[in-house]
Amino acid sequence: MRLLTWNINSVRLRLPLLEQLAAQTEADIICLQETKCPDELFPLDALIALGYKHIHLWGQKSYNGQAILSKHPFTLPMTYTRCGQDDCRHISVKFDAFELHNLYIPAGGSGGDPPDPQINPKFQHKLDFVDEMSAWLSDTYTSDTPLIMLGDFNIAPYENDVWSHKQLLKAISHTPPETTRLEAMRTSLNWTDTRAHFIPLDQKSYSWWSYRSPDWTKNNRGRRLDHIWVTPPLTKALQDFNILTDYRSAEKPSDHVPVILDLKI
Repeated sequence: MRLLTWNINSVRLRLPLLEQLAAQTEADIICLQETKCPDELFPLDALIALGYKHIHLWGQKSYNGQAILSKHPFTLPMTYTRCGQDDCRHISVKFDAFELHNLYIPAGGSGGDPPDPQINPKFQHKLDFVDEMSAWLSDTYTSDTPLIMLGDFNIAPYENDVWSHKQLLKAISHTPPETTRLEAMRTSLNWTDTRAHFIPLDQKSYSWWSYRSPDWTKNNRGRRLDHIWVTPPLTKALQDFNILTDYRSAEKPSDHVPVILDLKI
């Protein structure tokens, strides 16, 4: 089984790229974040034509939004309110072999916004969101439950998940308050971060490059914000992992690129 996660940054704007991606990868399941599309305007017909007949949506105009597109039937489609906000950041479905959670953690600010919850409410919201997720996971599941959690976590936890660990320690997405909380979320159910499983931590690994960079390939100032995690029962099923870097050079690209996980299920 092949799973794919991608912060598409507008599903309608990048529908041709999504169609290309589906044809190229033949993914069984595609999870999208930042669809930026109300459910009634989602391009269902185009995706059903590609074989994704089982679709779970939670979208809104202009911001956020998620989708799970599957070639296989699922049950129990759920949406979750986090930190008291219905802002389309967490959905899930259940397959025979595992439960799948698609997550879009708040960015916590942008550009030069300070990583200080006292003066940056967006950063406080991000910290609260991760804390709430950690507690909810521990209260709802045990580590022997077969789960996959993926999406745009907006946190690059390891030193080589950013282009410069030293320079970005005070930049939102790589600050200690974020990385320590994400690690607490990971240990909540002893999740395996599949990047760390397949790629040695002394190697650079990115999935996002800023639109602000005039030549992202030359500067290569990336960050690894997109994650796929599995609980212990699925670790032995892991087969392969890839980050499709070429999609950052596509026409009208997202600033994120797709991430793929293959499992033997």
